[in-house]
Amino acid sequence: MYFILSKVLYILTLPFLWSFGLLVYAIVTKSAKRRYKLLIAGVALLYVFGNPLLLNLYARGWDEEPYNPGNRKFSCIILLGGFVSEDESGHGFLNDSKDRYTQATLLLKNKTASHLLMTGGNGNLNPSAFSEGAYVRELLHKQGFLDSAIFIESKARNTFENASLSHAIIKKAGLKPPYLLVTSAFHMKRAELIFKKEGLQVVGYPCDYKTLKSALSLYDFLPSSVNYDKWNLYIKELIGYVVAVLK
Repeated sequence: MYFILSKVLYILTLPFLWSFGLLVYAIVTKSAKRRYKLLIAGVALLYVFGNPLLLNLYARGWDEEPYNPGNRKFSCIILLGGFVSEDESGHGFLNDSKDRYTQATLLLKNKTASHLLMTGGNGNLNPSAFSEGAYVRELLHKQGFLDSAIFIESKARNTFENASLSHAIIKKAGLKPPYLLVTSAFHMKRAELIFKKEGLQVVGYPCDYKTLKSALSLYDFLPSSVNYDKWNLYIKELIGYVVAVLK
């Protein structure tokens, strides 16, 4: 039930949905005064959440800073899913968050850790038989990584399940903490909180940054549809973080 409610709550908080709703209401209302106010509010929301400058400012305050492990060694890298999507034919492909996979495999290849635990199943409300974990296992085999260095958890549907199911695998394997947690920068704050509440001592290795630090320019004030998708990610994380604090 919690899984379904979290999905519904996320959809209801999408800024573009609110903007669309306000504009539709403006069209159907019979009050000219109300119509004017609704149009102003709808357009204002479209501009605010399409503005790159506001998004970048928020992201810089939210995102975790890059971490350089140097010569430090870990027993295990915990790689969070979310970087694989399913196409119409039921086949997997690396999506826009594929940097998670790239960074984790580089760390394993460079022997920053001796093992890699990938956790992720199918987080759709109406899941198919496709499993992100099973797809990643095939990718790791193709890259030549040995089964002895890999653990795959393929049932988790969200970050809470990522943490609890990973904990069971790590405990059974006898891997000593701390563990290197790899996920997107926008997701790291929430992921670290949940994993630490689960009792896992993790060190965050954020990657897959969605915004870039650059000099201020005219384009930072021009709205873009790309920014709505990015705001959706950050709004989801903020809600998830509050839920994780209260849970």
